Amino acid sequence: MKCPYCSQENTRVIDSRPADDNSSIRRRRLCDACGKRFTTYEKIETIPVIVIKKDNNREPYDRSKIEDGVLRACHKRPVPLKNINAMIDTIESDIFSREEREIPSSAIGEMVMDRLKDLDSVAYVRFASVYREFKDVNTFLSELKKMLDK
Repeated sequence: MKCPYCSQENTRVIDSRPADDNSSIRRRRLCDACGKRFTTYEKIETIPVIVIKKDNNREPYDRSKIEDGVLRACHKRPVPLKNINAMIDTIESDIFSREEREIPSSAIGEMVMDRLKDLDSVAYVRFASVYREFKDVNTFLSELKKMLDK
């Protein structure tokens, strides 16, 4: 590991522990040349997942797209950011634990809606209205009726 201060390669690990999210390892390192300490995080590299869009185009999985949609749905709702991040972490682990390396965007959308339903019902309806492209008030009302019946 190269020292970020002096660029020497003589560094050693002085402390190692799981990071806050338990999906990476935090290591404190000491440079033998300049004596400065720095922290590194090691994360397991996963095989890239390809998302198949509605128009059959393929693009690499991008967590920020899920985050953007969920944050928009939860805008001005009493949902803590840590709960949103935990939900997205769960969805992401479901995506990466699948056998297939390609996943339809519709499957990701359904995963998000299933989790949002439990997190916040208003955020769920907001997300569903965009995701399912509600055309009119009747479609919106039928989705609300389905939710109320459960």
